[in-house]
Amino acid sequence: MPFAGGYFLSYFYRSINAVIAPDLTAELGLAAADLGLLTAAYFLAFAAFQLPLGILLDRYGPRRVQAGLLMVAACGAFLFSVGTDRPTLIAARALIGLGVCGGLMSSLQAFVQWFPRQRWPLVNGVFMSFGGFGALTATVPLEWAVQAGGWRVVFVGMGALTIAAALCICLVVPERAAPAPAPAEPGSPAALDGFGPIFRDPFFWRLAPVGMMCMASGMALQGLWAGPWLRDVALLPRGEVAHHLLVLTIFLTLGFPLCGALADLLVRRGVALARVYQGVIAAYLAALIVLTLQVGAASYWPWALFGLVSNGTIFAYPMLSQHFPANVSGRANTALNLLVFGMAFVLQYGVGMVIDLWPPLPSGGYDPVAYRVAIGIIAALVAAAFLWFSRPPSGR
Repeated sequence: MPFAGGYFLSYFYRSINAVIAPDLTAELGLAAADLGLLTAAYFLAFAAFQLPLGILLDRYGPRRVQAGLLMVAACGAFLFSVGTDRPTLIAARALIGLGVCGGLMSSLQAFVQWFPRQRWPLVNGVFMSFGGFGALTATVPLEWAVQAGGWRVVFVGMGALTIAAALCICLVVPERAAPAPAPAEPGSPAALDGFGPIFRDPFFWRLAPVGMMCMASGMALQGLWAGPWLRDVALLPRGEVAHHLLVLTIFLTLGFPLCGALADLLVRRGVALARVYQGVIAAYLAALIVLTLQVGAASYWPWALFGLVSNGTIFAYPMLSQHFPANVSGRANTALNLLVFGMAFVLQYGVGMVIDLWPPLPSGGYDPVAYRVAIGIIAALVAAAFLWFSRPPSGR
């Protein structure tokens, strides 16, 4: 539960700009690419620290690493609350991304230490639902808070909550030694070489592209562009956009435990987790195609479908944990996380760059055709990665 609190905050921070994007755009005069860069700075810092994070987790354990990082996130939140220019807000957003970069990985490492491996998919799914609760709070409740006190006050409150979460982890979580601590000092060449076998592993590179594309595109769209899409494609007013984002995150939250329970049931019945993963990816690709074609744009169901299936793509992490020895599971998961969040930065920023290829509408919004092209490109990349993962083994 203490780790779940930190993960709740990480998802809130990740999703907050989907609601406050109109405020940031109006106050700072941002173009679509600028808004994408500002928001995606979270993912860039998040990705940049993944390899050091894996080393620290394997050496010092999830309790100390996660508590320290959350204090960095609190500093970023306070800086964001007083920022008045784009560079300051980008730096603050990057600090937040750095501070919450251990929210998932530290928890997965703790689960490897405390739970039997056959229950990892279910435990991960239940835990991930708290991330959904964080995204849920960053919809209608966030809109109420912004209307009542402004987005700067919201960030002050989030900074205080983040400090409380760090203290909770320090005071509540027990210590348990990792299976085999890394012998090398963090940051040394010997320590970094521990990633060599992971990056040379054929299974890693079979799984990484599809896991990277699915999880990164889900975060890039849900964390920012779902809000402007609902405004410009579905032509919804701001209050209705928040309600549609609420429905999206409700199904996002339900998708975590439902996908975890489904995987747990099927694996117990002898179905390989890789086959379950293929089915989830196919459903996610279908949701992307619906958004590309803009079918039922003003309805709730397109984004509800997207939210329900997008989080099933996290099964890449327990698949890696089962494939690699327990003493390097932290590094294996953070190696994938490096690719996932690096690609999330590229996609979130890239969608804004594609949208800017079309002139803004007289209303100040963006052209619906631009959204169709941007999401269509994402769908094509996901389809290519899915085919790569699903190809017959080469025997090598």
